[in-house]
Amino acid sequence: MKTHEYYMDLAMKLALKGKGLTSPNPLVGSVVVKNGNIIGRGFHAKAGLAHAEVIALDEAGDQAEGGTLYVTLEPCVHFGRTPPCVARIIKSGVKEVIIGMIDPNPLNNGKGSEILKQNKIKVQVGFLEDKLKMMNEAFIKYITKKIPFITVKVAESLDGRIATRTGDSKWITSDKSRGFAHRLRGDFDAIMVGVNTVLRDNPKLDAWFSKKQPIKIVVDSQLSTPEKANIFSGAKPVIIATLASNLGQETENRQILASKAQILEIKEKAGQINLKDMLKKLAGMGIANILVEGGGMLIGSLFDEGLVDKIMFFISPKIIGGKDAISSVMGQGVSRVERALKLKDITLKRFGEDFLIEGYIKSM
Repeated sequence: MKTHEYYMDLAMKLALKGKGLTSPNPLVGSVVVKNGNIIGRGFHAKAGLAHAEVIALDEAGDQAEGGTLYVTLEPCVHFGRTPPCVARIIKSGVKEVIIGMIDPNPLNNGKGSEILKQNKIKVQVGFLEDKLKMMNEAFIKYITKKIPFITVKVAESLDGRIATRTGDSKWITSDKSRGFAHRLRGDFDAIMVGVNTVLRDNPKLDAWFSKKQPIKIVVDSQLSTPEKANIFSGAKPVIIATLASNLGQETENRQILASKAQILEIKEKAGQINLKDMLKKLAGMGIANILVEGGGMLIGSLFDEGLVDKIMFFISPKIIGGKDAISSVMGQGVSRVERALKLKDITLKRFGEDFLIEGYIKSM
């Protein structure tokens, strides 16, 4: 006999079909089961489109009556871009709803389950929760903290360099690593770099093989991004985060950049962009998860401010050396080794001769 975990796993796999496409909404999958047979399947494909459980129930039709609905995330009770899902579930006549995890959204958070119970529907909660929380880690932080989930990606040499003393950085890692990194970009709402990366590498920040292109964000306190930079190629919008103190300084370059990108005014902190203020403003624009790709100063500052959630370090077995070579993580850093940031849930993958270390920043 198939277990609740079996059907929830199927629902989770359905949810992952929307990966990279649903933000700022969560990934959600659902199946309807009756007499041991799956009669309906659904997943949330994009913000504004029907939710997973509604799609699954529509596929099941009248057969759903007396059946069991499995859904990875608690059904919603509030009006958003779509009507509440609980009303559709009650109308369907299912006798039982199995929920993977409670919705962390304060607008819902337990209310959906309670309304279903009040309508004589049996509810069980808590199946594959750890996997489901990881699947929706960006959504959970975004909806509860009102700040994007930050992943730092680095391509570095064995001695931690992202460029030589002359600024040369092409290519430290292999074709396999770079191909994977391009596919990875499609999973994020936005790609962020500091202006020095734009000046040194002139990247396009596009995502090969992806169904969508991420927003491009440049952290540029003095608006020194070149008007012909490659980031302006392609259709996806560009955001340039700069100091609010620049407001009113209508330089020629500012006018040119304003015609190519959205200029986002950010508060100042010690003469630099206040990173926390910047991330709050980006979250207010519906940006829930960001992949930060450089450079060393921006990445180091994000670490210094405690704003990094996850890291992905591609390490090539090359030694660049040189005291003036550019490091992957700069900023202020820690004063003592015992204060060094530690990783948890570490995984190791290999791409040709390169290694990818993934992990989450451990709370101190």
